[in-house]
Amino acid sequence: MDNSSRFQEYREQYEEFHYNDFTIREDDKSFYLEFEFEIPGLCVFNPKTIILKKSLLWKNIDDFYVKNMVFHIGLIEMISYWKCTCSPKIVINCGYLNEEQIKWWKKLYFNGLGELFYTNNIKTNIDDFVNIKCTNNQKHNEYYKVKDEFNGYIVPIGGGKDSIVTLETLKLDKKNDYCLIINPKNVTLKCADLAGFENDNIIEINRTIDRKLLDLNKKGFINGHTPFSSMLAFLSYFVAYMLSKKYIALSNENSANESNVAEEKVNHQYSKSFEFECDFVYYSNKYLKTPVKYFSFLRPLNELQIAKIFSKYEKYHSVFKSCNVGSKEKEWKWCCKCAKCLFAYIILSPYLYKEKLINIFGMDLYENKELLSIFIDLTGNGKTKPFDCVGTFEEVNFALAKTIEKQSNQLPYLLKYYKDNYKLVDTSNDITMRYNVENNLNEIQNDILRKEVFYDK
Repeated sequence: MDNSSRFQEYREQYEEFHYNDFTIREDDKSFYLEFEFEIPGLCVFNPKTIILKKSLLWKNIDDFYVKNMVFHIGLIEMISYWKCTCSPKIVINCGYLNEEQIKWWKKLYFNGLGELFYTNNIKTNIDDFVNIKCTNNQKHNEYYKVKDEFNGYIVPIGGGKDSIVTLETLKLDKKNDYCLIINPKNVTLKCADLAGFENDNIIEINRTIDRKLLDLNKKGFINGHTPFSSMLAFLSYFVAYMLSKKYIALSNENSANESNVAEEKVNHQYSKSFEFECDFVYYSNKYLKTPVKYFSFLRPLNELQIAKIFSKYEKYHSVFKSCNVGSKEKEWKWCCKCAKCLFAYIILSPYLYKEKLINIFGMDLYENKELLSIFIDLTGNGKTKPFDCVGTFEEVNFALAKTIEKQSNQLPYLLKYYKDNYKLVDTSNDITMRYNVENNLNEIQNDILRKEVFYDK
């Protein structure tokens, strides 16, 4: 049975998905968030999220606000569980959403699962894929008491070059600002350490998936990509409120806006896109109402500009990692076989090729003939852009042309293939000298980034 048939079968067999409850408790060490989701007749799920307290000063613990915020985190968490049957009706038994909010959440679910629908050959539309009903009709008080002055930054980091550029470029106060890590690994903790953050200024969040979901996936229930960055948005917003931090500085670049499929809105990075960022700003301003400002510091830049800036920060070169495949290993490493590894190699090659890149990845990926099909897809000469966090075709082709121009010796396999089969783009129109004014940075933040791009030597 193909996946599109499973989609119809599961929707008929499991007509409802229930968001039953959420709880929050705390002890001296942590806050514990737990959720209860149910697919009647199939399974009850209880995923958990733990936020380590350390010696941080948690200030704004308003009971009503905390409960409402945790309820919202559950609305994001449940996507991973709802998707296994794509039940046509979601019943929310533990909170209230008005019609505008329901419409907002349906948009996020639909676009955030665009890759899942596409790769599973599921034909649906934003109006019909799910209906959301709240059994609690009591409206929440939408105004919260702010108990403290809000100032400073939280910078979420994932171990890759983008968040490192944000950490190094923003003028952070390492004693009062924080970095935030979900499911910390040696790589992410080391990046925070190299950036100058002490342990108490590293917010650690551990999020666990209910094993019952993994068991269902093994049995053939629907599985696929979910919009993780939207989870990061709500979790970081919650933490920023609790710590009275004014700014959440993401590291999502302008390139994240591009669809993976030509003429279709299927974006692996939808929840990193400017569209989602603006939607979240609107929603949080209207329905969460705190002084917290959520924005992406790198939104004005493309991937090549970020790679150019990152190439200067040599202390991170042996530490940073972006490979999702390698992240599943005991020691996070570059797998050197996936689209994300090859993209990172390509985008850094105008600045670090050859010896420095080989030291980072352990081999010359341009000599790997097995990467040819991925290489072709990354350049825009295949059927689709790889479903991974990779940049635009324009950036890839510019980086390849720039790298080829710099080579005086015999070209490695993939670069020779490219030169023999495709026309090199004109690199005189330098795409690293652009600045996208569609962003949510304030004047000071824009000035900091502009100086880094146009004046830093």
